[in-house]
Amino acid sequence: MPNHLASETSPYLLQHRDNPVDWYPWGEEALALARAQDKPILLSVGYSACHWCHVMAHESFEDVGVAALMNQLFINIKVDREERPDIDQIYQTALYMLTQRNGGWPLTLFLTPEQKPFFGGTYYPKTPRHGLPGFPDLLPRVAEAYHARGEEIERQSASLLEAFKRTLPSRNSTAGDASGHHLMEQALAELQNRFDTVNGGFGEAPKFLHPAELEFCLRRYSADNSEEALRMAELTLQKMAGGGIHDQLGGGFCRYSTDPHWSIPHFEKMLYDNGPLLCLYADAWLATRNPRFAHIVEEIAGWVMREMQADGTTAGEDHETKGGGYYSSLDADSENVEGKFYVWNRDEIAKILTSEEYAVTAPYYGLTQDPNFEGKYWNLEVAASLADVAAACGIEREEAEQRLASARAKMLSERERRVRPGRDEKILTSWNGLMIRGMARAGRIFGRAEWVRSAAQAADFIRRALWKEDRLLATCKDGKAHLNAYLDDYAFMLDALMELMQADFRQPDLEFAVALADILLEQFEDKQDGGFFFTSHDHEKLIHRPKPHYDTAMPSGNGVAACSLQRLGHLLGQFKYLQSAERALDLFRPAMSRQASSCCSLLAALEQSLAPPQIVILRGPAHSLAEWKKALRLRREGGLVFFLPAELADLPPSLSKPLAADDAVNAWVCQGVNCLPAITDMQELLRVCKIQGKIESPFYN
Repeated sequence: MPNHLASETSPYLLQHRDNPVDWYPWGEEALALARAQDKPILLSVGYSACHWCHVMAHESFEDVGVAALMNQLFINIKVDREERPDIDQIYQTALYMLTQRNGGWPLTLFLTPEQKPFFGGTYYPKTPRHGLPGFPDLLPRVAEAYHARGEEIERQSASLLEAFKRTLPSRNSTAGDASGHHLMEQALAELQNRFDTVNGGFGEAPKFLHPAELEFCLRRYSADNSEEALRMAELTLQKMAGGGIHDQLGGGFCRYSTDPHWSIPHFEKMLYDNGPLLCLYADAWLATRNPRFAHIVEEIAGWVMREMQADGTTAGEDHETKGGGYYSSLDADSENVEGKFYVWNRDEIAKILTSEEYAVTAPYYGLTQDPNFEGKYWNLEVAASLADVAAACGIEREEAEQRLASARAKMLSERERRVRPGRDEKILTSWNGLMIRGMARAGRIFGRAEWVRSAAQAADFIRRALWKEDRLLATCKDGKAHLNAYLDDYAFMLDALMELMQADFRQPDLEFAVALADILLEQFEDKQDGGFFFTSHDHEKLIHRPKPHYDTAMPSGNGVAACSLQRLGHLLGQFKYLQSAERALDLFRPAMSRQASSCCSLLAALEQSLAPPQIVILRGPAHSLAEWKKALRLRREGGLVFFLPAELADLPPSLSKPLAADDAVNAWVCQGVNCLPAITDMQELLRVCKIQGKIESPFYN
């Protein structure tokens, strides 16, 4: 019996279209059926790159007997958490409230027909193990409880909805007398307490990437010269780069490490991790000039453009839509085996390399040690310094580098012959925002025009395919764009455009940024209390409307919105944007006081509110701007620099600066309402911007 997923755009939902389970997508059809038949809802939330989602699908959802039970007792709804983060946020929170345990994917939750959760968990095995009940044993017990214990479930639901209300920040909360500077110090102290001084990162295994926290550390170094903040960021980025969480051959990082040493990941690669990591490694290179960080940036950008960017033309519903957006993720599994694409048999490597290449590669990637994956395979990680390997082989370091480069090329070529992991080719607006920002920033810092073009191409795709009737849509696949966009879509794209305009100023990007900012204020802002809801005012009504402020694997939408609105407000002299950002910061200050290190994105906006960003606007002929642009790329995070060719017309008043005579460049430096006289000498501008040194990147052109 076919289910109801065949017309969906989500690759995750389409993976389940041939299940014997009578799956419905989330929507009124399924919800109305649950109400009409008085059946509980079995809500299953996952995503296409999720290993344990695949395991549960193979064990239970593809089993005819289990499916028959599900179809008899429940209305079954399948949700892609990447397309519907609103639903995922609500029910992950609900699971924690019900069980006092953190959730994850697959999320398995049982709801009343009114969408109220009453029981759930994450992965359930088909047969009992590890203290978990077997899924087919659980199903009739849950269904029986729903029908026999209705009053108790109703009381529990009422308590749950009250608990949801308490998760929303309130202006009645007390913020104490914590100043902005005190909150920065508090966050840094909290991170120091959680910092792994041996392996880097924060907390125990499983080890996540924590990009917002690491960005905060780099900002503290940039603002206060905090050596401790730099040490935490630098050690973590070095350890991650050398670990198995980093694809040592193909570039890019996996979602998290299962161990404290960054050695063994769950092998899915997500766009939303790698975009912020591009910024992090580029900024870390600016702070340290560590050439390893420059190479990591090169590898991530290469992987993104090679494997994750759409190309060609996709047929739309009523027109042709040129490609250019970034795909969502790569699966953890290939041939139904996790990590099979990435791990190696040692003999396989020895067979394709020369003895000289193997002599360097084996100790460098840990092949001389015991297998690190399932007791028989090697997931490549850096196990020794190249200098030590060269010394042990009795060769110069340069020779060792050449041998390793040759070996990597051969191994990558051999790996390309394997069955590749599945690629989720839906294009998500919010995740594209994160990657556009990363590619634009890295391209600007390292002078890589092709990276900036990649970012611009993706931004053009979002504007062309996902901006309809002056509103954003959340997702696009095979030419079909749909779903009302969320706070993250608007905030991350606005942030991306602010970065892209500094790498390559285009007037349509500024117009798009203003339109996004206006919709943020019109459709997402809480006019009464401040801050921004995750869903728009005209969004589908769900049992809760979150107003998220803590950073997760992605930065907080409220933090990014506040920071980007401040920047746009200062750039254009628009008080309404600054006022909305300030109202959000006022609302979330108590949350920052309680747990500052979980609010690093909001702290970035708070720091910016204490001292407006320095804004530099340069006007002149395009050929004259090129050298100034090259010199100013050494600036660290904090200021904004825009290069406006003389031929641009119809600029907003704040950008329409007078042109100099004789093809010279005028530079205008402002901070808040204070502006210096026009600067025509490059060295004077570098002094004012506190930029020292010269470009030393091996990739600069």
